[in-house]
Amino acid sequence: MTARTADVRAALPPALAEVLAAYEEHLRWQRDLSAHTVRAYVGDATWLLEHLVRRGGTRIEDLDLAALRSWLAHNRTRGAGRATIARRAAAARSLTRWLRRTGRTPEDVGLRLVSPKAHRTLPEVLAPDQARAVVDSAAGAQDPVGLRDAVVLELLYASGIRVSELVGLDVDDVDRARRLLRVLGKGRKERTVPYGAPAERALDAWLTRGRPALATERCGPALLLGVRGGRLDPREARRTVHTAVAAAPGAPDIGPHGLRHSVATHVLEGGADLRLVQELLGHASLATTQLYTHVTVDRLRAVHARAHPRA
Repeated sequence: MTARTADVRAALPPALAEVLAAYEEHLRWQRDLSAHTVRAYVGDATWLLEHLVRRGGTRIEDLDLAALRSWLAHNRTRGAGRATIARRAAAARSLTRWLRRTGRTPEDVGLRLVSPKAHRTLPEVLAPDQARAVVDSAAGAQDPVGLRDAVVLELLYASGIRVSELVGLDVDDVDRARRLLRVLGKGRKERTVPYGAPAERALDAWLTRGRPALATERCGPALLLGVRGGRLDPREARRTVHTAVAAAPGAPDIGPHGLRHSVATHVLEGGADLRLVQELLGHASLATTQLYTHVTVDRLRAVHARAHPRA
């Protein structure tokens, strides 16, 4: 939460501040959302309640559909885009749903709130040969950091996991006999993800020659370590990916999430079932996974246009 948002929260009337604090506890302990998601939801709720106060509201019962619509309109006039408006509308509906469920309001006023759908832009992805060049960029490294970077690239592309999931792995989360990762994803949902032989070779080199050289008393069970011996920071993992992608000829400027998009696209193009890809990526909704089918269709169309004599 920004300092400005914290100031706005501190200035809320006591009755609204109390409701906001209870909502935050609900998000953190009952829904078990990540700290980042909690901050985002609470931040949006803070500004919604601030808007309510400016409209003359002092109690949570004053929050009605007109106030919600007015808040979204206010955001739009201040230059917020469709995606931002859609996200804030979703945050408002989450709040009003909780208010109704806990008996703080007689009805869920957010049920009738309509917001623009965010544009689903197709993600940039690597071509298979570009992905191979990215992953191979750290191959042959002998120093501990180079061995770690090779594991970072191999595991991200082999499994399609998020960078936060990657750096959160512990040594015991790797089943090397069956080449499986136990991953803790969004909402603390656990899933099992396979990886291949090249990633296993990189893991073996890291665990036998790289990790022991960097390990300190503070590393604990972390699989991947930074240069000072602690758990690898996500920013360092992102830098590793960006550096490797920048060195690949013709590759688009993508980070770890772009590598994840690439995995999904390549697996679907290889004939994988959409439901299996959903499970691999840890998507709560199949609709999220279906975005990648548009990517593969667009690439098929582009290949057809180049190669078919009557395209």
